[in-house]
Amino acid sequence: MAGRIDLGDVDDDGPPLAGEINVTPFVDVMLVLLIVFMVAAPLMMAGVPVQLPRSEASRVSAPREPLVVSIDREGAIFLRQDPVEPDALRARLTKLAETEKDSVVYVRADRGIPYGRAMEVLGIVSATGFGRVSLLSEAHRPTPGR
Repeated sequence: MAGRIDLGDVDDDGPPLAGEINVTPFVDVMLVLLIVFMVAAPLMMAGVPVQLPRSEASRVSAPREPLVVSIDREGAIFLRQDPVEPDALRARLTKLAETEKDSVVYVRADRGIPYGRAMEVLGIVSATGFGRVSLLSEAHRPTPGR
């Protein structure tokens, strides 16, 4: 009887074997793991516990409102939201340069104003000591069908 396996007394009259997988224990385990990771995740974000030294340095200041100089269609100048005359703009920017010299000055100009007017304002901004000036524009939206 080579190649034959003796199974002994096999009773074919018993209940058939269930061919389904019971997923309830799997779901229970996954929910427990989810809860464990939800509780443990914030604790892992804390980092390495260290004793920080004391310092005389000042705290990092809160983010400041951006410096925006706008020129509307009529040529009026605005610093942030306030209307300003060209001479007053120079004085206000000089005062702001004392505390916010490292800030970027954003210049927004209406497309209908003369080029010379925009250059005049850019000259005032650079003359007051701000070295970083950025011109703002609107993003180009392609016309459908072209």
